[in-house]
Amino acid sequence: MAILQPMRYKDYVWPHNPETYTITYRRRVGMYDIPYGLYAMESLGRTCRVMTGSGEFVGPDAYEEFKRLATVYYTGGEGILVHPCWQSAHVLFTALSLRQEPRPDYVAYTFEFRELYDGYDTELKEVDAAAAAAGSGSSGGAAAAAAAADSAVPRYVVVCRGDSLWAIARSSGSTVEQLLALNPSIKNPNLIYAGQKVRVA
Repeated sequence: MAILQPMRYKDYVWPHNPETYTITYRRRVGMYDIPYGLYAMESLGRTCRVMTGSGEFVGPDAYEEFKRLATVYYTGGEGILVHPCWQSAHVLFTALSLRQEPRPDYVAYTFEFRELYDGYDTELKEVDAAAAAAGSGSSGGAAAAAAAADSAVPRYVVVCRGDSLWAIARSSGSTVEQLLALNPSIKNPNLIYAGQKVRVA
């Protein structure tokens, strides 16, 4: 039986993984009444993934451990949430609550993270590239051909200690899904190793 790696966010590592962990996918919808009828529904697009869960800290330093987690929450800012089984995500730590009055040796808590969307930068680059290609003349055709030939050459990066597939995707202007497609040997996006070669193009 495989031993799961601990969950972590920024520089905080859970001493043991939470008991429950749920990811919620949501889609906004618009609903309109139709005269003499029922209604019409329209998709208004996806919203952020919401990651919630609950856990317990037990032992003589349980409350101190909870305070360490609370400090990470109060620090604010965004970071990478790495779950031992699920895909890593770029998130904000949006909620932390106690499930009962804490004791020095026992704390039950719940948490919530909300995923940030990083696709705007990539989408703008694609729009800029399309506009540049459309605006260039015959010389642009040669440049585009050269760029296409260059992109046909595989490019790799070597994983360094502390790297994540999400960070590599962001630095290379790609996505985790695209990297997984280019690297079929990577079965779990949360498990990459220092020294491993990852194809990025």
